[in-house]
Amino acid sequence: MFLLNDTPLALDTPFEANGVLYPANALRLLSLEEKQAIGIVEVADPEPWDQQFYWSPELPKDHAQLVEQWTAQTRTTCGTLIAPTDWMVVREADNGTAVPAEVKAKRQDYRNRCEAKLAAIAATTTTEELQAYIRGPEYPTWQDQEPERARNERGQFVADDPATPAVNEAWTNGGQG
Repeated sequence: MFLLNDTPLALDTPFEANGVLYPANALRLLSLEEKQAIGIVEVADPEPWDQQFYWSPELPKDHAQLVEQWTAQTRTTCGTLIAPTDWMVVREADNGTAVPAEVKAKRQDYRNRCEAKLAAIAATTTTEELQAYIRGPEYPTWQDQEPERARNERGQFVADDPATPAVNEAWTNGGQG
């Protein structure tokens, strides 16, 4: 980052120094000696910080407001995930066609996960704790891992062994296809 009289200079932006107007590409074209003669110094960029949670590297945003914001965002996300199957619920109320059990279960799973996320958000007491939860592995996950077929060392699919009916070797995480 370049500074002139403690004021940051943006690359590819014209600037004025000592009554002289410099073109937008001046910082790219001037040598180090020419920059120093004008009074331009180069300093390290400031440390980056998570601007969703902090105003500056040392100044966290208000925890209560962030909890309110993330609570609303979590509810919105849950509603968005459930919305594609809302028509089935309306159809059931309208003409009695039942919502499939797996759809009801998935909708309830989303609601349960939402409530767990909301409880975890509410349990935080500092902005740092909230940031750690939101950026951690649990918050962004809304569904279980999709079943994946098991493969042998040559990359071929593995068949289920009929001798072990309680275990399905054809799937890596016990899922069914």
